[in-house]
Amino acid sequence: MIPTLPFLRESFDRFNLLCFQGSLPSVTLQLGRSRRTIGLFSCRNRTPLLRFSTQWDLPVEVWEDTVIHEMIHLAIWHSGKRDSSAHGRLFRQWMADINATHGRHITISHRCTPEEREAMADTRKRPHVVALVFFKDGKTGLKLLPQKAESIARYHRGLKLSGRVTRIEFFLSLDPWFNRFPTSSALNVIFRDEAEVRAHLTDAVPI
Repeated sequence: MIPTLPFLRESFDRFNLLCFQGSLPSVTLQLGRSRRTIGLFSCRNRTPLLRFSTQWDLPVEVWEDTVIHEMIHLAIWHSGKRDSSAHGRLFRQWMADINATHGRHITISHRCTPEEREAMADTRKRPHVVALVFFKDGKTGLKLLPQKAESIARYHRGLKLSGRVTRIEFFLSLDPWFNRFPTSSALNVIFRDEAEVRAHLTDAVPI
């Protein structure tokens, strides 16, 4: 699921009573688009804020544990105590108590499964100049280039001069799969299986 503000508010209120005896202060809940963190506690001008990312499609239980994770940060801040680190002794003790008492699975950080990373992939259609590079040793390379004729020509010329390449094919593609790769003019490639790359070039235009 993708978190919503009503879900976050209901979860916060429920776990405030269940895990923190209703002792936590009211907080601002926000949605963001971070691809690096799923939850974040911050405090500015003595105003606590919990932010959660809509870029992660995760099970309800994982979102609930994430809410509680950030609520532990809030609880430590509200107590006025200082922890030994961001996830130090106080945090770990609170986390262990809640996990043991309420059967939760709160962790220090959430590690993406391959499926979750795939769900986070940028799915916007954007034009990419894709070079499919064939090497003399049988390997196939993938390269995304700037959309400039001189960049494409320079890359083609540079690889040909290396003496390692048999041929290079260039395409213009809108397939979102290519969003995950960096774009540059450097004379390098990302080695990928040819069949995998060609599967995403079916609608591409040769250039």
